[in-house]
Amino acid sequence: MADLGKVDREFFDEYIYPNLGADREDVTLGPRHGVDFGVIEVGDRAVTMATDPVFLMPSLGFERAAWFAFHILLSDVAVSGLPPTHLSIDFNLPPEITNEEFRTVWETFDAEARELGVSVVTGHTGRYAGCNYPMVGGGTSVSVGSFDDLVRPDGAQVGDRVVITKGPAIEATGLLSIQFESLMDGAMDAEAIDDATDRFYDMSPVRDALTAAAAGPVNAMHDATECGIYGGLYEMARAAGVGIELETERVPMQPGVREACDFFGIDPWISISEGTLLAAVDPDGVEDVLAALESEGIPAADAGVVTEESGLVVDGEPTDHPGVDPFWGTFEEYVGKLQE
Repeated sequence: MADLGKVDREFFDEYIYPNLGADREDVTLGPRHGVDFGVIEVGDRAVTMATDPVFLMPSLGFERAAWFAFHILLSDVAVSGLPPTHLSIDFNLPPEITNEEFRTVWETFDAEARELGVSVVTGHTGRYAGCNYPMVGGGTSVSVGSFDDLVRPDGAQVGDRVVITKGPAIEATGLLSIQFESLMDGAMDAEAIDDATDRFYDMSPVRDALTAAAAGPVNAMHDATECGIYGGLYEMARAAGVGIELETERVPMQPGVREACDFFGIDPWISISEGTLLAAVDPDGVEDVLAALESEGIPAADAGVVTEESGLVVDGEPTDHPGVDPFWGTFEEYVGKLQE
């Protein structure tokens, strides 16, 4: 069976990248593996777009699940530095979802969208046989703004400092701990379990990205999703044709993360970490960015540097892209244990 999760670079380059439709001059940034968003030019405005699944886990409770699903959809355009403005969404719902459950989902989407100034402009909603949780559709988020304010994903420059928010395995910790808390009970300290489940509402990088970009100058940003911090930094370096040196001891580690990852047997540095922002920051802007993030209550640190050498170096050791995120296999394994 093929690996679960996002396709790797080899699959992307062989099957996707050669087949991108018409070559239009208004596309200023098109699809690339490991790059969060695309950009088109409309007049003198930058329009950034990103598409992701609607990831809805009823076991979280529909309100909490909807909050997370919404922020996944906005995360990738937020790292453009332009505040999200519009959303198009498709719900392919399982037949068993009730009207009241969907009402909770949609009212949560509405509340989050209003808070962030995002307008829903089009979409599709239906129940269909064969549709199952957690992947129940897809959505495209849009940001509209000035090219002067756009933070390109391939913009990291030699000498930039690497600022990291929140630390590793935020999503892996939050989701696994809530989903399998009953299995952790008795095997982990109760306080550590509480800390791990508290990571749930850290799983959005939207405020991190907009705060950092406004304080800047920031030259590149990336959300450390699948394959975590190591995968995200490798992708950021490759996109810009540079190298990144990381000092792991400088990266913040949130309470409960280490304990949860030890329990589930996963490496936090290569595990999915939606909510962790990776930013290449001009050295002159580092203090301002860190101060702005601190003022918003977002843990962050200057943990590395962009270099001329290509690739990722972690604590002095060359480090390749992880390739496969352990989260998906672990999730499937523990679903089985829960059913035993």
